[in-house]
Amino acid sequence: MSVTPDLSEYCREVETYLCRTNGGHLIRIVGAAFEQVRGWALRGVPLNVVFKGIDQYCERHQAKGPRRRPVRIEFCEADILDLFDGWRRAVGVVIQDEPQVEPPRKQGLASHIDRAIARLIALRPDGRSQAFLEQVDLAVRDLDLLRADAPHARGERRGALISRLEEIDRRLTDAARADVSTDAAASLRREAEAEVAPFAGRMAVEAREAATDAAFVRLVRESLGIPTLRF
Repeated sequence: MSVTPDLSEYCREVETYLCRTNGGHLIRIVGAAFEQVRGWALRGVPLNVVFKGIDQYCERHQAKGPRRRPVRIEFCEADILDLFDGWRRAVGVVIQDEPQVEPPRKQGLASHIDRAIARLIALRPDGRSQAFLEQVDLAVRDLDLLRADAPHARGERRGALISRLEEIDRRLTDAARADVSTDAAASLRREAEAEVAPFAGRMAVEAREAATDAAFVRLVRESLGIPTLRF
């Protein structure tokens, strides 16, 4: 059975997060903006995907210089739906006749690696095991080597770099799963089940279990601050 989201609560959560992102400046989600956010809820866009899309939009625009005006939720839709599309592919959710929104322009391979290195270096070591931190350091060293080739890599050479990124990503994912406590893992598993719940009625048991596990892995990575290394 599918789950109908609490639309008012969903909208309040988005509004609260947008307020924090704007440094406390309140942007009310009403009228057309409410209908837009309501549409995300009805389509099953998880709230943490919405939050990540807001962050992604803000980070990209902060890189261009200080913002003069607060961010409105309407500006973030392309990022949010692009991330939602990635989330659905990751967990195996397919929706027919989905309206298409043009995604934001994808960054270059070298910029992608630079961003991943910066985020790994910025990871907080508090509460993390030495084994996990060693894997993070190893990933940074490996990415540094790939970064040197990335700007000029073409064809097979570029494909080899992308494959290597996937290998490093898998290695970090395994380290992350091993580093999460039993209680934290149980909480993240419940959150993963809630993410998949709106689509559960349309999925076979095996597909639902695979989707939940994929959502769980993504939440584990996000809880530890691990960036996406796959390109």
